[in-house]
Amino acid sequence: QVQLMESGGGSVQAGGSLTLSCTASGYTYRSCIGWFRQVPGKEREGVAAIYTVGGTTGYGDSVKGRFTISRDKNTVYLQMNSLKSEDSAMYYCAAGVVSRWSTPKEYNYWGQGTQVTVSS
Repeated sequence: QVQLMESGGGSVQAGGSLTLSCTASGYTYRSCIGWFRQVPGKEREGVAAIYTVGGTTGYGDSVKGRFTISRDKNTVYLQMNSLKSEDSAMYYCAAGVVSRWSTPKEYNYWGQGTQVTVSS
């Protein structure tokens, strides 16, 4: 069983930065840890992910060059720079043994989410 806890959300002005953290407990070896975001009425969108073996990362097109995912032991970070109003969403981290990091249904475990609000 894996438990995930997100933190670091909040309100920031456009152009600002935030760092989200996802702390995992339980067995995550050979897993992918992904960040997703969702706004009401829309599907959950893959933001970024990192594979625990090898460290390969993936990014959604809308965040490439602005967001950076990293991992330190059992915590995965999402550094978000140059934030835009369209980045406002509930951000979730997820863990699972996945073949496509951006597909939410491939993940087995989810955190409760942390809200990010970017004001213009």
